[in-house]
Amino acid sequence: MTKLMFVNSPIPTDLSIQVQDITFTVHKYPLVSKSSYIGRLEIQPSISNFGYELKLENFPGGPEAFEIILKFCYGLTLDLNPSNIAPLRCASEFLEMSEELDDGNLISKTEAFLTFVVLSSWKDTITVLKSCETLSPWAENLQIVRRCCDSIAWKASRDNSTIGDTVNDEGCWFDDVASLRIDHFMRIITAIGARGTKPEIIGKCIMQYAERWLPGMDVELEGPRGYGYGKNELQFSILIGRKEDEGIEHSQEQKSIIESLVSILPPQPGAVPCKFLLKMLKMAMVYSASQALISELEKRVGMMLENANVNDLLIPNYKREDQGKFVNSLEQRTMHDIEVIQRIVEYFLMHEQEQQQLPQTTGKSSVSKLLDSYLTEVAKDPNLSITKFQVLAEALPEKARTCDDGLYGAIDTYLKAHPLLSEHDRKRLCRIMNCGKLSLDACLHAAQNDRLPLRTVIQVLFCEQIKIRAAMQGKEAVASGNSSEQEITQTSTKTEIMTLRAELENVKTQMTELQRDYFELQHEYGKKNNKHMNRSAWNFGWTKIRTSALFHRKSEGNLSGQEHKIPNSLGHKMNFRRRLSMS
Repeated sequence: MTKLMFVNSPIPTDLSIQVQDITFTVHKYPLVSKSSYIGRLEIQPSISNFGYELKLENFPGGPEAFEIILKFCYGLTLDLNPSNIAPLRCASEFLEMSEELDDGNLISKTEAFLTFVVLSSWKDTITVLKSCETLSPWAENLQIVRRCCDSIAWKASRDNSTIGDTVNDEGCWFDDVASLRIDHFMRIITAIGARGTKPEIIGKCIMQYAERWLPGMDVELEGPRGYGYGKNELQFSILIGRKEDEGIEHSQEQKSIIESLVSILPPQPGAVPCKFLLKMLKMAMVYSASQALISELEKRVGMMLENANVNDLLIPNYKREDQGKFVNSLEQRTMHDIEVIQRIVEYFLMHEQEQQQLPQTTGKSSVSKLLDSYLTEVAKDPNLSITKFQVLAEALPEKARTCDDGLYGAIDTYLKAHPLLSEHDRKRLCRIMNCGKLSLDACLHAAQNDRLPLRTVIQVLFCEQIKIRAAMQGKEAVASGNSSEQEITQTSTKTEIMTLRAELENVKTQMTELQRDYFELQHEYGKKNNKHMNRSAWNFGWTKIRTSALFHRKSEGNLSGQEHKIPNSLGHKMNFRRRLSMS
């Protein structure tokens, strides 16, 4: 404990006042003449027979503020500034230094300085508001926090209405407001919103605050996607803003910031980008925020899902205990949280149904492409079950996809990452896609894909046959409708049509051969009485099929995706795909 003799006087001091760990030896009369609080206390005599002793518990502002008050009581010069005005205002209220004892007492002086000097300046108001963080509940009860927040909100709203979207050009008030404590920040943002500030400006300010106080917002996954094997377990590394030695108190603070920021987000969908919402969702899951808050974020993401990208949707599977560590459960070993994305897609569909407008095919089409790309990424996870994959793939209605090439790519990726799938699971997986919605390139790739079931390959070839017939009919309609062009290109068009018809007959013949081989293979497999599948028999069947005329036709043309040239009746070579696109 430190003893401090405040003034040098021939009159001996008769009072010792302890504030925290510092004791001031002073004269009693100057304090009693200014403070009603000290005047009415029954001060106890000192044990050492040295005057009286007094201990001030929970004194606002601490020894620093009390030292300035002693200067004022002794008639010395009082230096008021934005850094000490709030502590002095609270301390003077604590000591009851009102006008009833002396004109121009400290309460009136500090109140006048706060009202007429501090609140008229942006920087001074920010400084005072920061100093109030350690003055609870005195600063709240004296309305210092409220007046500062209202002043800041008024100035920010006035600047916004004057300079519009170029608010950052004048003072960068975002940085000043983002430096405040979360409860003060919330009060300012609420006041700014009540004054009609644009939601986009409020959203930018919230984003800046999150970047400053939530350091894990910009952390991404390591490596290509973090997949790998090690002792038959999925090995991955997820970097987050939390360190292993962070305490529970810090985690609670981060959780409070996340919940507070989400609660003040403007309700307009375009106030903050979808990328920011997904980052907040990840942080909310890391710090075990309430389920209601997580659901709110999922709904907001679903409302603007078409603006997301694949990397933002790759949310790690945060499964934590109370202490914040990963749960090593056999049931929760997938790299990414698939259920979250499924719920987001459901919220997106609900939002689409609520819109009483024209069918938003563009939004659903972009979301279907986004979902197919996401499925392609998560399909690489060797621990992803076929059920989760199938449920997510079928989350969108069939009409949402105009082309199933992306879905086919995701299915093929899943088959690559899961080579031990049974034939039943392969068929189940391939039933998700519509072979009729595959493009020509996808059909040619699927026709040679050894990972696909035989039935799927047949369906692909059949659908391609229908497309060839439709293309032929389209050529005939165009040729009959344009008489002028028909006179110029009549000979070449007829030749191409005859060639296509001949090739179509060829495909039909080879399809018959392929089906016959398939039935023979089924008959051979039926003779096997073993319950387990004989893979050698299937390999033999596949070898027989792949050596058939369909997979080794070179002289008559190739339908398997390799860009061979096909000779026509005139003796020159023409690409098959190019002939399909000619009119």
